[in-house]
Amino acid sequence: MANFNNQITRGDVGSALIPDDISQEIIQTMPESSVMLTRARRIPMSSMKKTQPVLASLPDAYWVNEGGLKETSKTGWENVTITAEEIAVIVPIPDSVVDDSKINLFESVKPLIAEAFGKKIDEAALFGVDKPSTWGDDVLTGATKAKNTVAQGTGTDLAQDVANLGQKLSESGFSINGFASRPGLNWELNALRGTNGQPIYTPALAAGTPSTLYGLPLNEVRNGAWDASKAVLLAADWDKFVIGVRQDITYQIFDQGVVSDSNGKVLINLMQQDMKALRVVMRVGFQVANPLTRVKAKGAQYPAGFITPAAASGTGA
Repeated sequence: MANFNNQITRGDVGSALIPDDISQEIIQTMPESSVMLTRARRIPMSSMKKTQPVLASLPDAYWVNEGGLKETSKTGWENVTITAEEIAVIVPIPDSVVDDSKINLFESVKPLIAEAFGKKIDEAALFGVDKPSTWGDDVLTGATKAKNTVAQGTGTDLAQDVANLGQKLSESGFSINGFASRPGLNWELNALRGTNGQPIYTPALAAGTPSTLYGLPLNEVRNGAWDASKAVLLAADWDKFVIGVRQDITYQIFDQGVVSDSNGKVLINLMQQDMKALRVVMRVGFQVANPLTRVKAKGAQYPAGFITPAAASGTGA
């Protein structure tokens, strides 16, 4: 259901940010970034649409007998279109709430909105939640069509499941260069060992650096976008995921204007109600560059795969 009349009120802020007599130190959870914006290849867009050439046919070579004629071959490319779609939100706050607060409410809400934008992008790109139709298949759908899924429990343990998934991608001609997973998977991975007895998982040793799985970066998706009922872990050639940025996230504060619903009914009048509103906008596109490889028939290859929960299996190994 569309929301046009949400606003930050005195009740939402409460005594924690508007104390009666003394200022209190504020502790809030650090916003989680988007795994797609962090790991995928980002390209600038100068217009709403951008084409990305992808290898569609491969050249061949031939043995030639002495004195024989050399045969010809060719290589072809096809374009993948990236279309930028808009994400936006308006956050109204009464002037009296802003004045009585001991912090800058607009500045405090900005990183939380950025986190919400990242969640929206990850949900759409990974699992197809509210996905713009111009974005094509989400990653889970693409991987499932290519049969790049392994149900958890197929192997003797999760370590073997991940290795089996890596084999699937290698057999498609792609090399894994990183993982993403549901929150909390690190604790399940901590006890796992490879065939040589060495840990397959290494926790992050410094803030801001990812943990590693089989020596490759592992990002737990903690912004609320990960659907644990559909996937446990994503393995991917992240360079094949393309995020096109037509307009980076922008913030603008208005003290005049109205907020109306889809029928044109005015719900908030900023000047009349002594309010300000923060408008946040971003325009971004997503596509998967899925080039032809030497080891898989065209249309059967895909640069990503998933470990799926046992109950969600059926298309995997």
